[in-house]
Amino acid sequence: MPTKRDYYETLGLSKSATADEIKRAYRKLAMEHHPDKHGGDDAQFKEVSEAYEVLKDDQKRAAYDQFGHAGAQGNPFGGGQNAGAGFDFNGAGFDFSDILNQFMGGAGGQRSGPARGRDLEVSVVIEFMEAVKGVEKDISLTLDDTCERCSGDGAEPGASLKTCATCQGQGQVRRVQQTILGAIQQVSTCHTCDGRGKVPEKPCTVCRGSGVMRRQRTISVRIPAGIDDGATMRLSGKGAAPKGGGPKGDLYVQVRVRPDKRFERRGSEILSSVTVPMAPAALGTDVPVETVDGPVTLKIPAGTQSGKVFKFSDRGMPSLSGRGRGDHLVTVIVETPGKLTAKQRELLEQFVGESSKKGFFRR
Repeated sequence: MPTKRDYYETLGLSKSATADEIKRAYRKLAMEHHPDKHGGDDAQFKEVSEAYEVLKDDQKRAAYDQFGHAGAQGNPFGGGQNAGAGFDFNGAGFDFSDILNQFMGGAGGQRSGPARGRDLEVSVVIEFMEAVKGVEKDISLTLDDTCERCSGDGAEPGASLKTCATCQGQGQVRRVQQTILGAIQQVSTCHTCDGRGKVPEKPCTVCRGSGVMRRQRTISVRIPAGIDDGATMRLSGKGAAPKGGGPKGDLYVQVRVRPDKRFERRGSEILSSVTVPMAPAALGTDVPVETVDGPVTLKIPAGTQSGKVFKFSDRGMPSLSGRGRGDHLVTVIVETPGKLTAKQRELLEQFVGESSKKGFFRR
């Protein structure tokens, strides 16, 4: 499945765009691409409309800003399905927009200015109860970060920047290649200035003009209550810094939830079981049941059969939206005694005999 374009990019806006700017951009592009208009483009019109439907809604926009396209679709934790290219797998980052720009001559939107930093992916393990209550975790990782000495511009403090001689300040270089299809223009990021269009007259003594330095960072991540095992959170702008002071990439945090011996999760429901001896189950009794909110008492009616399920409402998993909780379902397991005393056996045989006379065991 092709990766969706960033909604802000679709509308030609920055992430700090106001509601009025979003509306104006949508109206302009909708009129330009409307399929009823001569030269209109139905696919682009739908893409623009989809972006506007998300960004015009404050709640959807906030979810999109944090979790990407999965958040905008109401599933902010997509079970490990990460949106966007450029992950840092074993140190190798791939920016597919660069590849398209090089082979399509910049078609689909040329990038000017410093490149965006690589997206990174890490995983964090939490306990079952932490998934129920929510938790804040500190994650340590080593990444390319903005150089503290030069603040990312690559110049020694006090030194200035000058126009790149290779790209003449454009941040891009073009070359024409002759092919069997004719001349094809290829556009690529200038490797001299890394897309900045400028280079330092005196490179920073710490980062040697790159604007980045390798270091270890600790990032605090708030994991919301109700998160599921395998879910992925996107932390915008918490990824690697690029050379030249461009925007940082995103950090994708995959959450793994340790199983709990007492509880099992099924969607928003929490499942558990309780064992009740045969006689108390037949006569009725009260038994303590452990829940994620602490122990509660479960009333077992007389004659309860093994496999009977009882429900504690609103004691299950919290909703990620913060609106309500699921239920806690408790399955009763009636325990048959393995060893009987002579008296117990006599009473049980008497009970079975009387039950047979009354037809309790007839099919």
